[in-house]
This record gives sequence, structure tokens and C-alpha cells, in this order.
Amino acid sequence: MTRMSRFAFAWTHGACALASVLMLALVGCAQPEQRVQPGMDQQAIVAKLGPPKETYDLPNGGKRLMWPTQPMGSTTMAVDLDASGKVVSVRQVLQENEFYRAEVNKWTRNDVMVAFGRPFETAYFKRMDREVWSYRYMENNIDHMIFNFYFDSQGVLRQTQKQPDPKFDPSQRNRF
Repeated sequence: MTRMSRFAFAWTHGACALASVLMLALVGCAQPEQRVQPGMDQQAIVAKLGPPKETYDLPNGGKRLMWPTQPMGSTTMAVDLDASGKVVSVRQVLQENEFYRAEVNKWTRNDVMVAFGRPFETAYFKRMDREVWSYRYMENNIDHMIFNFYFDSQGVLRQTQKQPDPKFDPSQRNRF
């Protein structure tokens, strides 16, 4: 082999090896919800993902298991189990289409907690007489946002609001 052909041979095989390593890395980066399949039992889920950070009872006798990344992250994976402990659904709940399921004047603090888990931040606005729960999320996998739920003194949802997350605003970087 000539020096040039040895170089081309080595470069080609090196590029193939690098491509293989990158492909394996991408396979290993499968989203957690992709590792949980309908019909799995709770023990198998915990073996794959670790124990859930939050667990809530569902009206049908099932449970919702949650793996949040709050307060700094923007995802919460929820796994719904039926009454027998088998997976019914798996989804990332901190997203706009999930937030808009919340029904103003109907949902309560408990409904929001079961749907989205614990907020990363709570606040009370005295003039409004509203408690506000805030959740970080990614809008369209591009924009870092915060979704707020406003509750009255009886714990009923009265308003929702979304806003850009100041944590990702360059002019606010020194504040966090």
C-alpha cells in the first residue's frame, strides 16, 4: 500500500469507528419515557428509572409516578398505573398541551399537583389574594418558559399564565 492509500484506509476506518461510537451514544440517550412500555409493572419501571420522586393516587384506583427535574430542569415524566399496577400511559407532563388541560374555575390545587407534580416555586400575591405555583418547561423545545397557576383562597384555579424564564435571560444571568 502506498502512504496515501494507508492514510485513506486508516481515515475511513477511523471515521466508521467514530460513527459507531456516536450511534451507540445516541441509543444510550433514549428518553426515559421510551424505556417504559404499556403493560410493564411498577417493579420493572423502578428497576429501569429508579424510585419515583412523587407518587399520587388517581381516581380510578391507579397511581401516577413522577420523575421531575425541577427546580432547575424543565421536565417531569409521569407514568400512570392502573389499579393492578400496570402501565397505562407514559408522558412528559411539563408541556403546553398538558398545561392547557387545566380547567380554570374547576381545577383545584390537588388537581394541579396530581397533573404536574410539585411546582419549582410558589408565591403569594396579597393584593390579588392569589397563591401562584410555577413550573419550568420548554416551549417547542426551543424557548425556556414558566407556566403559572393562580389559586384563590379556597384553592380553586382562577387563572393561568406563561412567561419567559428569567433564568435564561442574558440580562438576568447575574441574579441566579
